[in-house]
Amino acid sequence: MSTIEIMDTTLRDGEQTSGVSFSTQEKLSITRLLTEMGVNRLEIASAKVSEGEFNTVQKIANWAKNSGHLDKLEILGFVDNGISLEWIKKSGCKTINLLTKGSLNHVTNQLRKTPEQHLYDIKKNVELANSMNILVNVYLEDWSNGMIHSPEYVYQMLDELKDTSIKRFMLPDTLGILNPNTTKKFCKDVITKYPKLHFDYHAHNDYDLAVANVMAAVEAGVQGIHVTMNGLGERAGNAPLPSVVAVLHDQMKIKTSIKESLLNKVSRVVETYSGLNISSNQPIIGENVFTQTAGIHADGDNKNNLYYNDLYPDRFGRVREYALGKLSGKSNIKKNLEALGIELDNDEMIKVTNRVIELGDRKEIITQEDLPFIISDVLNTNENEKKVKIKSYALVLSKGLHPTASIQVEINDKIYEQTSSGDGQYDAFFKAVALIYQKLNKTKPILTNYKVIIPPGGHTDALVQTVISWKYNNHEFKTRGLDADQTEAAIQATEKMLNIIEKM
Repeated sequence: MSTIEIMDTTLRDGEQTSGVSFSTQEKLSITRLLTEMGVNRLEIASAKVSEGEFNTVQKIANWAKNSGHLDKLEILGFVDNGISLEWIKKSGCKTINLLTKGSLNHVTNQLRKTPEQHLYDIKKNVELANSMNILVNVYLEDWSNGMIHSPEYVYQMLDELKDTSIKRFMLPDTLGILNPNTTKKFCKDVITKYPKLHFDYHAHNDYDLAVANVMAAVEAGVQGIHVTMNGLGERAGNAPLPSVVAVLHDQMKIKTSIKESLLNKVSRVVETYSGLNISSNQPIIGENVFTQTAGIHADGDNKNNLYYNDLYPDRFGRVREYALGKLSGKSNIKKNLEALGIELDNDEMIKVTNRVIELGDRKEIITQEDLPFIISDVLNTNENEKKVKIKSYALVLSKGLHPTASIQVEINDKIYEQTSSGDGQYDAFFKAVALIYQKLNKTKPILTNYKVIIPPGGHTDALVQTVISWKYNNHEFKTRGLDADQTEAAIQATEKMLNIIEKM
């Protein structure tokens, strides 16, 4: 089994995603997490961007030096008579990824130079880097177009630079135009011609082929690949690290230094910092990718894991779930009940299954946490069995004043009242609840995420689903409320949460 080098460029190429800009602390946090996860190299910035970027790179370099990871940091720099090199040197970093032109079109029409003039400038920068003790890797920008339209130029570049101190030659599909066949052919061509050189491959995802192209490049023999967390990057993004790692490990039997169990954790941090939500069906890290929906799949899992593959969730720090809805069968519901520690006889199971399907037909999303309430309803248990009930509340919104909430809550047959203000109506409501729990010396649940789902169409009377994520005594779960009013839906979700934690 061979190994391959992973270079993450989330903080450089990934930050070129429209609307994404990481703060200094966020960049430092992501650097530390990626390093902990086992990434071999990190491209953290472009030289000369701004004074703020320079200060950020200095702080990251200082951390990396103190923790023994400085050699992993790389900065994109330019053929600019040493200006980028000076920037990198002063920042405390030791590696430049020198951006050169990999196609004749770019040299003649963007730089307006001859190949010979460009090569002279490159060699001059490489010699200067050597004198400054800075390691040089070279990007051949627009290499994919170069191989299609001007391969003689690409080979001229490599012929002239192969005997310099350049450590890595990085082959970018800058515009994402290649497919697996062309990727493999072009990579194989240059590797065969220059077997002693180290080649990286840098994919873009414009045709949704980035992961497949990475696979083809590795088959051709490249020694390093470039990725970003969550596939961040310009236009359609770059090759997503989680998917690439899974393909390398499972499909190609190639080792990497990546710790799979940390992929989901790092992905969620990057999701938060970038402000871009991960698609729920994104392989490896999407919310739904380890959720079985069809009842027949859950039945198969009960019978010797018939619907399992090598992508089992435990590898990535996740758990398998079984969706509840109109496609649910008894097996789906049984799996969820097992997770809750609830047992039902056959007749009860049929009633609950029918109720779940009925709710699914109304397109309501049903969660594992909803099951006890559905069971209570279906089996005709008394409403009074709820330990916590929101008996009454009044929400006041006035221009120029903080919203206030006055609530009445019944907990174990005792009534408690409280009033609080907040930054919004629900915030005021939840703070009032928290005050009651504080007076009762009960641990306050922590709200970790709040999401509102509104169906398309823009109707003001449409049902709104509010999904709230909670953490209570190291237990994380979600509750949902459904109503035409967003705040009412959130209050329903909160009441569900309060009853769940009463049973913990």
